[in-house]
Amino acid sequence: MPSRLQAPALLLTALALASSGVALAQGTRYPVTPAQQQAADEIATQGVPLVDLAADAPDSHTVKQGDTLWDISKLFLKAPWRWPELWGMNRKDIANPHLIYPGQVLRLVRRDGRAMLETSAAGAAGSGIPGDAIKLKPRMRIATLDETAIASIPMSLIQPFLTDAVVFDTDALATAPRIVAATEGRVLISAGETAYARGDFGGANDFRIFRQARPLVDPDDGSILAYEAPYVGTAELVKPEGEAKVGDETLPVPATLRIKTVRQEVASGDRLAPVPQRNYLRYIPHAPASPLSGRIISLYGDALHGGQNQIVVLNRGSAAGVERGHVLSLWRDGRVARDTTGDSPQTIKLPDERHGVLFVFEVYERVSYALVMQVREPVRAGDRFSEP
Repeated sequence: MPSRLQAPALLLTALALASSGVALAQGTRYPVTPAQQQAADEIATQGVPLVDLAADAPDSHTVKQGDTLWDISKLFLKAPWRWPELWGMNRKDIANPHLIYPGQVLRLVRRDGRAMLETSAAGAAGSGIPGDAIKLKPRMRIATLDETAIASIPMSLIQPFLTDAVVFDTDALATAPRIVAATEGRVLISAGETAYARGDFGGANDFRIFRQARPLVDPDDGSILAYEAPYVGTAELVKPEGEAKVGDETLPVPATLRIKTVRQEVASGDRLAPVPQRNYLRYIPHAPASPLSGRIISLYGDALHGGQNQIVVLNRGSAAGVERGHVLSLWRDGRVARDTTGDSPQTIKLPDERHGVLFVFEVYERVSYALVMQVREPVRAGDRFSEP
């Protein structure tokens, strides 16, 4: 796999690899000594070398409504995934970041060949008094989400997925409750009407309705990693399942549901998934701490190819170390060509080319979903990704 990292970025990657016990040479895991961990944390909190700043990085930036962490990262850095270094974060801080709000002033402090961001209240940056700036420590975050804080990436681009996507691990699909009937023998069910369902409701009361779940197949080995299903609507549980005596028989009585909203009419055989607790925490853009590679399974929404702002499905998830906020490089395999310039023609393979950047925003056990942030060529299923 080719790498385009510059020397300073390699230092961060090497330190992160050391902290996770990954050996670059042979993939062997070695224990990390306390001294190595301390050295990695110290360097991670010293900011970025000046050469890694964007060519036109401003001395300060006032955060505006609509800004995202990605936008601001690109404003200051050549490589936006080095945002944690610019704030002096270590690995622990990345998982517990601060929030940034419109009106705050971000000041770029250059010192001893390195740069770091500090923040102050609106108006303080222009006073010329260094004491007005307050270094915002990463661990000083508000525990509950404040909706006024800026997002990592434009929420409007991923909201359809967060609202509509129904993703199952392979073993969960088989136990999903199913709609078995409607009142008065109706075939299709609309909003406000009653439906009956059977299955394991798991103590939930609010459900999303889906149908025709399709397998997400690993392009490497053909195994089924998860299932993805189109969204149909929502329902709430009115009465749980029970039993009724009919003559000499005791028969099961399905649960009663009220259909709340529909994208399309609900039918018998449609299945139910509990409405998830969405975690809208701001994800810090950062590179994986250890080597990570895989392929795009598909483009969300059944597109054959896409461009910037397209959502893609990756064949790696939390089991492989994928985290929300991971930034990944997108690669296109170099094509096989014929070299006819020499004395005799020869078949050659052109180098692989990096042609895009992905931002992971949702992670399941064996798959994850990412937004295409930058791209030079159309994105296709089967394209490879790796750490940047």
